Amino acid sequence: MSEKMNVESFNLDHTKVNAPYVRLAGKKAGVHGDEIYKYDVRFKQPNQEYMDMPALHSLEHLMAELSRNHSEKIVDISPMGCQTGFYLSLINHEDYEDVLAILEATLTDILEATEVPACNEVQCGFAASHSLEGAQELAREFLAKKAEWKDVF
Repeated sequence: MSEKMNVESFNLDHTKVNAPYVRLAGKKAGVHGDEIYKYDVRFKQPNQEYMDMPALHSLEHLMAELSRNHSEKIVDISPMGCQTGFYLSLINHEDYEDVLAILEATLTDILEATEVPACNEVQCGFAASHSLEGAQELAREFLAKKAEWKDVF
């Protein structure tokens, strides 16, 4: 990697990170003073592990819906194409410790969920690809390693 690329994560040396972790991946200021904070929420070690799609898909639905019960600052939760984590974006909210608390509360809620929200053909583009149990196992694994979330490298 000699040349800096436009995408922040393409400049991250994925061989040096230690998942699971939560790191601030970027901050953008809007023209009216709002700031968007993007966090890299890495569940799996890059190039060694990945989340299977039905579990990842259900985890995305659950996190997207349930996280908003803990913060009105959430803009988006997006899965990474590499299937190792998610991007969590918040507006005007830079408190890292609070972001960790939001994630912990959301994942705890997932463990108690009895269904995947919007898991039907009307509300989802691939309703057949879901696993509540898989999503709960991913949440359980991530929560079990909470002490490691701040250690990126």
